Amino acid sequence: MFDERVKKYIDSAVADMESTVEYLDETLAHIRAGKANVKILDGVKVDYYGTMTPLASVSTVTTPDAKTISIQPWEKNLIPVIEKAILASDVGITPANNGEIIRLAIPPLTEERRKQLVKQAGGAVEEAKISIRNARREAIEHLKKELKNGMPEDMEKDAEAEVQKQHDKYIKCLEELFAAKEKEIMTV
Repeated sequence: MFDERVKKYIDSAVADMESTVEYLDETLAHIRAGKANVKILDGVKVDYYGTMTPLASVSTVTTPDAKTISIQPWEKNLIPVIEKAILASDVGITPANNGEIIRLAIPPLTEERRKQLVKQAGGAVEEAKISIRNARREAIEHLKKELKNGMPEDMEKDAEAEVQKQHDKYIKCLEELFAAKEKEIMTV
């Protein structure tokens, strides 16, 4: 249907849109939603013999139940270091340990905090939408240049329609991700 140069621009735009959706999905996974999720600790780094190391690389992180995250350090001497790293992070939960395991009790979210988290998720979705629009705009600009370089006008219009169709598909995907995250956050 499309020749190689047109296909190249469409494929590039689709790849950008796809990676935007994946990035948003990852970003939303880090937003705490009232139930235990080990991903909220992904950003926590621990001083492991002078090297800042991800928490998951020096311990086993699990969720024994919906309201608790359990951290089993591979070395006992890491317990105070891990606690300090969690307190210094933006997780907002005070760790407790029994000498063997560190536990994070996930507190129930207040209504106000839920609304803040939905707003935060909405901001991430808006940034993702901008990124998808930029991918569409870049593809259309390239197609218009090809039009000036002798590409048939109907082919350019068809390609533009295809880019728009992909744009709409990925925007819908972002909105579905946001709706699911909003429901997860607002569910008490």
